[in-house]
Amino acid sequence: MLEFPRWKYALILVVLVLAALYALPNAYQKNPSVQITPSTSEARIDEALRQRVEVLLSEAGVTPIGTEIDDNHLLVRLHDADAQTVASDVLRPALGENYSVALNLASTVPQWLSDLGARPMSLGLDLQGGVHFVMQVDQAAALQKRVEGYADGIRTALRDARIGYSSVERRNDNTIGVVLVEGADVNAARARIMESLASASGQVVGGSGPQVLADGNRITVRLSQGEIDRIAADAVEQNRTVISNRINAIGVAEPVLQRQGEDRLVIQLPGLQDTAEAKRLIGATATLEFRAVTGDENQAAAVVASGSIPADSRIYYNETGTPLLLSRRILVSGDQLINANPTTDSQTGTPSVSITLNSAGGKRMLDHTLQNVGQRLGIVYVERIPTVRMVDGEEVRSSRSIERVISSSTIRGVFGREFQTTGLSREEANDLARQLKAGALAAPMDFVEERVVGPSLGAENVERGLTAVAYAFVFTLIFFMLYYRMFGIVTCLALILNLLIVVAVMSLFGATMSLPGFAGLALSIGLSVDANVLINERIREELRAGMPPKAAIVTGYEKASDTIFDSNLTGIIAGVALYAFGTGPLQGFAVTLVIGIVASMFTAIVVSRALVTLIYAPRKKLKSLAI
Repeated sequence: MLEFPRWKYALILVVLVLAALYALPNAYQKNPSVQITPSTSEARIDEALRQRVEVLLSEAGVTPIGTEIDDNHLLVRLHDADAQTVASDVLRPALGENYSVALNLASTVPQWLSDLGARPMSLGLDLQGGVHFVMQVDQAAALQKRVEGYADGIRTALRDARIGYSSVERRNDNTIGVVLVEGADVNAARARIMESLASASGQVVGGSGPQVLADGNRITVRLSQGEIDRIAADAVEQNRTVISNRINAIGVAEPVLQRQGEDRLVIQLPGLQDTAEAKRLIGATATLEFRAVTGDENQAAAVVASGSIPADSRIYYNETGTPLLLSRRILVSGDQLINANPTTDSQTGTPSVSITLNSAGGKRMLDHTLQNVGQRLGIVYVERIPTVRMVDGEEVRSSRSIERVISSSTIRGVFGREFQTTGLSREEANDLARQLKAGALAAPMDFVEERVVGPSLGAENVERGLTAVAYAFVFTLIFFMLYYRMFGIVTCLALILNLLIVVAVMSLFGATMSLPGFAGLALSIGLSVDANVLINERIREELRAGMPPKAAIVTGYEKASDTIFDSNLTGIIAGVALYAFGTGPLQGFAVTLVIGIVASMFTAIVVSRALVTLIYAPRKKLKSLAI
């Protein structure tokens, strides 16, 4: 009568082994470390840099655990947070702007565990600490960019309508001045300008949108205060969306991204493994600019030698330092990109980026290529990198731009919205495609605050949370062993496996443990206790009714299983609802609760019954139970 299928024993054994294996990485503490990443194309991560770093640390009296080169960065492992701070303070000024020096926590999980996909459980910012950024949006640059876009659209509209003009310029007061040639149709020009502005701004011209005023052959486009405020607000919101996409590309669990005031964004990245990459990706404003080539390499070299640059051109350089003359007018910029994917050029086999433009950008590219087949088209890679330097003992934050020609190929045929750009390395193609795919920032952003949430707060919270869970767990085990005797020992073993499964599942799927998560874990232990109490009391009832011991065990488990399933199902539904409609801490609590409930059902109904069967089934004559 008291039987248990062998395949279920095998299942329990597999679950036990896997749970122990994937929970094991949490036993390995992370090393405080300093991560060095190149911030310019000239910087290199090599043995020479490693030796230089070791010499600098030795002179500062810092002895690292070790240094290692991996994935284009140098990682310096240190013994404690104090040594980490000293090392960072020494290396930042010594390495200069060519390298990004960031505080980090380096994993110590053995490689064989990592190869199996085992990793430590992610901890929230309140437990493990992490990186805290405050970024400020340059709203003036956003306004300038939008007004320049309006001006460029007006030029295109007037040219398409064959209306002559002598100048279309943006003024310092964010107005646009249009001067028409003598005899031009002012009303027709005003109508085409209004049509262009309505299409570009999405606002009704003359209402809350731009104002178009005519005076003789001069037309002035003036932005209303509402339009200026809308552009500034849109810039912050668009940057917020872009930063969110970039954070998702990094793969940070439970990030915090919220507005602060009118022009700032607060970013918190808990438990981040690669802070240098995060700062570079979040802060960079990399994009492409497509410009017509106005002078080849020889002409550009002559212009550089003479110092006389044509008014409609600019000098750009490629990776080898060769100059090239490109038009000041941008044909297509990064904000007109819809999609970008790293691919391999089918003809040359070299890395490339497949680019898709929006309709406006595609039309401009089509118009240009229709008229310039056989001419050259330059593609400029532009990246704005945040920098920090010390002046009179204080940090001064600024930025520098890297502009280089990555391609200046001849236009072989007409193309519009979809095309490929080549001339990139594989790493550059992947990075550029990822940044462009995430979206272009509406305006530059600066890091106005950067700090690492120290391990002291995290360690204290972790210690208190673990202490609370440990005390609840130990008191529960003692109570069960005293009150239910042998069945109490079985329940204790089931509870231990339950805790092991929860930790393993959260580690395997990258769920984040936070302080609310500890509360969810403690509650799931309570629900597991409740399930075992139901089973034990059911068995007691059957024994009091005069049923034989083995029959009482079978009946008790069968009757209690339905009740356990029904009660836990309501808990799972509540947890799913909290996760679906809650945010942040509520989601952390819900994830831990749901995983704990599912694990408790398995250990209470399946594992404990398997152990009881192993203990009592071999006995032919069972007169009583220790319960």
